[in-house]
Amino acid sequence: MPGMVASSQRPATEAGLSILRAGGNAADAAIAVAAALNVTEPICTGIGGDCFALYYDANTRAITALNGSGRAPARLTIDRVEAMMREHQLAEWPPFHALTVTVPGACAGWFDLIARHGSLPMPTILAPAIELAEAGFPVGEVCAYHWQWGLDRQGRFTDMGQLMIDGRAPAAGERFSNPNLARTLRAIAEGGPDAFYRGEIARAIVRALEASGGAMAMADLAAHRSTWDEPISTTYRGVRVWECPPNGQGLTALIALNLLEGWELGGQDPLGPDRMHLIAEALRVAFADTRWYVADPRVVRVPVAELLSKDYAARRRGLIDPGRAVADVRHGAPVAGSDTVYFCVVDAAGNACSFINSNYLGFGTGIMPAGWGFTLQNRGHNFRLDPRHPNALAPGKRPYHTIIPGMMTRADGSLYGPFGVMGGFMQPQGHVQVVVGLIDDGVAPQAALDRPRLCLEPVDGAVVLALEDGVPAATVEALRARGHNVQPGVSGFDRALFGRGQVIRREPDGRLVGGCDPRSDGCARSTDA
Repeated sequence: MPGMVASSQRPATEAGLSILRAGGNAADAAIAVAAALNVTEPICTGIGGDCFALYYDANTRAITALNGSGRAPARLTIDRVEAMMREHQLAEWPPFHALTVTVPGACAGWFDLIARHGSLPMPTILAPAIELAEAGFPVGEVCAYHWQWGLDRQGRFTDMGQLMIDGRAPAAGERFSNPNLARTLRAIAEGGPDAFYRGEIARAIVRALEASGGAMAMADLAAHRSTWDEPISTTYRGVRVWECPPNGQGLTALIALNLLEGWELGGQDPLGPDRMHLIAEALRVAFADTRWYVADPRVVRVPVAELLSKDYAARRRGLIDPGRAVADVRHGAPVAGSDTVYFCVVDAAGNACSFINSNYLGFGTGIMPAGWGFTLQNRGHNFRLDPRHPNALAPGKRPYHTIIPGMMTRADGSLYGPFGVMGGFMQPQGHVQVVVGLIDDGVAPQAALDRPRLCLEPVDGAVVLALEDGVPAATVEALRARGHNVQPGVSGFDRALFGRGQVIRREPDGRLVGGCDPRSDGCARSTDA
C-alpha cells in the first residue's frame, strides 16, 4: 500500500513523500514536512514557534499526544507587562512586543516525536528542507499575498530583512532562498536540540529579545521540555474523534460535536440555515466554556472529563434555540485569529501523524535572531492579564493554545484518518465543519474541505458570523433573521479567515483518500503518484 502526505505547500508535501519513499514512517515524514514548511511558508510557521502532534500506531492502535508548546520566561509577569504598558501609555498588551515571546517548543517537539516514533536519523529527515532553503523554491500565490501582508504589518516594528528580496516580499512564482535558515537546520541536524536551546542559536534569541525589551534568558531556553500527554476524545455518531488536551483548544471541537450529536444533521442542506445555525450556536456554547477553562493543566485544574460528559452536553444543549441566535453565552466568545500550518501523513503500514506547527500571528512577533533565518512567536499574547483568570500570565506557565491536530478512529479502533484545519480560533470551528461533512454527509475528504465555511469572529467588540463566498443568499438572510450578526460573501485571499485544512482517510481495505484545502498552495499526494 502507498503512503500519503497532505500539506499547504507542494514542496513540503514532496519533502514528506521523499522521506516515505526512502523508507521513513509517518513520524519521519511529518518532521520533514514541518521543516520544509518553515522554509516555504515562514509567515505561518517555524522553529521559532510551537508544535502539537497526534500519532496513531498501527500495531497497537494507540494514539499518543505530543505537546511541543513553550512556557513563559521566568521573568515574565503580569506586573512587568503592565509596567511596560504604563511606560508607553498603552491601553492593551501589544501583540508583537518582545514580552509576548514564550520559549519556542517546535525544535524539541520535532526531536521528541522522532525519538519516540521515528525510524530515520534527523540529518536525513531535515535534508529536504535544508536543500529547499539553500537552493530556493518558487513562492506560492496564497503564500506570497500573506507574506507581503505580514511584512507590511510586522515589518513596521522589526528588522525582517532576512525574509525579504530587495526590501520586499517575494512575488508569486519568484524564487526565494533562506541560507540563514539552512544554517539553523544544519546546526540542529548535527547538534540536536541542544544546538537550539543551549548554544549559539539560544544566545542569538536572547540578544534579539533583550534588544526589544523582552524577558527571555538562557536559563528559560535550557529548561524547556516537551510533554507527552493523554489525548482526549469523544464519540460522534460511532466515530471517535481525538484531540490534544489543554492547554490546547481541541476541547472546543469535542464539546461542540457532543452538542451537535443531539440533532439529526444528515438530512439537512449542508449550506442551509438550519445546519449553519446549529453549528454556529454549538460553537458559541463550546467557546464560552473553553475560553474560560482552557489553561495550563499543570498549574490549574481543567475539568476535561466534566466538560466532555454526554450528560453535561445534554444540559448545555438547552442553551441552544434552533430558531434564534443567543446573543452571548457566559464567559464570552472566541478572540482574534492567527497563522499556522497543519499537515498530515499516513504511511504504508497505516501509521498516521496529525501535526501542527505555528509561530502564531503571521511571522509571530517578527523579531528575528540575527543570522538564523526564523522569527520568534508571540504565543504569550494569549495569556490573560487578570490574575483571577485560569489562563492568567505567570512565569513558567503555558498559555491557552490555538493550534490543534485532529485524528479519527473507527469503532473497532482502526484508523479513520488524521485531519486538521489551521487558522487560530478558526481551528475548532473548522474541525467541527469537516467532521460533520465527513460523518453526517459521508462526503470525500476533498469535498469536505471544498465546502464554504462559517466562522465566529470578533469585530469591534461584537461576535460576527462570517460566511464564506458560496453560502446561498437565502441562507444569509435566514441567519440574519434568526439574530446572527452576519458578514456574508468573504472571498479571495480573505478566505484564509476560514482556515486551511488537510484530511487523509484510510479506508478499511487500506486505500488512502486525501484532500487539501483549496484556500492553500498545497496538495495531497501518495507515494505512488
